[in-house]
Amino acid sequence: MSDQKKHMFDDPKNVKRVIGALFVVCGLSIVAEFFIYRHIDHPWEVLFGFYGVYGFFACVILVLVAKEMRKVVMRKEDYYDK
Repeated sequence: MSDQKKHMFDDPKNVKRVIGALFVVCGLSIVAEFFIYRHIDHPWEVLFGFYGVYGFFACVILVLVAKEMRKVVMRKEDYYDK
């Protein structure tokens, strides 16, 4: 018997369920765009799927900026051992 605790995402079936649920939520948000009136402030918000595209690019930019910031703020492994 193993002493290691088995986690929820150790089972590939659970991972596939979560990914499937994410696809369903994304699909529902696209369908909802046809039925929900959006109170827009800027002309480009009228574009179909604007919020999804904006969120995707914001996340990509966030990751790229974080990778570059890591080079600036990273310390050596033994920084606190001195």
